[in-house]
Amino acid sequence: MSKPVQQQVRHFYDEVGWQKEGEQYQNARYEDLRPVSAPYIHRCHLRVGRKLKPNGRFLLDAGSGPIQYPEYLTYSQGYRYRVCLDLSMVALKEARQRIGAHGLFVVADVAHLPFRQDAFEGVVSLHTLHHLPVEEQPSAYRELYRVLSPQCSAVVVNGWTDSPLMRRLLPLVRVMERLGGLFKKKQAVAAPLAAGTTDTASTNTSTGAATGTFVQKLTPDWLRQQLGREMRLEIGVWRSVSVRFLRAVIHPWLLGRVWLRLLYALEERWPAFFGEKGQYPLIVIHKD
Repeated sequence: MSKPVQQQVRHFYDEVGWQKEGEQYQNARYEDLRPVSAPYIHRCHLRVGRKLKPNGRFLLDAGSGPIQYPEYLTYSQGYRYRVCLDLSMVALKEARQRIGAHGLFVVADVAHLPFRQDAFEGVVSLHTLHHLPVEEQPSAYRELYRVLSPQCSAVVVNGWTDSPLMRRLLPLVRVMERLGGLFKKKQAVAAPLAAGTTDTASTNTSTGAATGTFVQKLTPDWLRQQLGREMRLEIGVWRSVSVRFLRAVIHPWLLGRVWLRLLYALEERWPAFFGEKGQYPLIVIHKD
């Protein structure tokens, strides 16, 4: 990874992403953690483990962060060690608190792994490779392939540059966002009146919006063109809908959990379709 990009990404996660707000990391702002979406998100997270060899000596977590979600811990349950690699010392210190002696912790660039060939029986990289410039991402995939043991699999989760499914659903998202905005305005007016005041709006406004960092995403065709002749790639689905869609459209009063159960069943039935057309693919690298 180029030095300026590396410094930008490290600074973001050290100073923002892996700093805590209460019990949650600030990076959780980019996920939908509402109860209505929780069962769907939980089941999507578990898809990663289903593609890995169930046991072994070393599992590489390339771009581990602090291993922030409980489901992430399950990926290395059958392994002796989970090797957590990240640019952020803050992330690795948090990861050590979570897994202790089960972990080995390395500060390094995911595009230049400091490990020998065939070192790991399992590899995961979750929402990490998109922090590399596009021209460097094939090298990162090659590095994951190089350190993977034969007859084993690596799992990469990222987002596509463009999701045809989300593009088609964008008008619905915009309508629901407008309706949600109107509802919130009515609530803001009603709250002070209910409290017996004559104010028409609250002056206690939060401005703590999250600031992003460097991200460049890919398309399925680009990925196949770059790497399809070098390694066997399987594109499945991690999650087909975006956080924006979930927050705008999925609500308890609209039977949100029911719709998400149906969506999950469809994703399970046609993983290749939803992996390529949806927002977040699950890319499996097989080393034969």
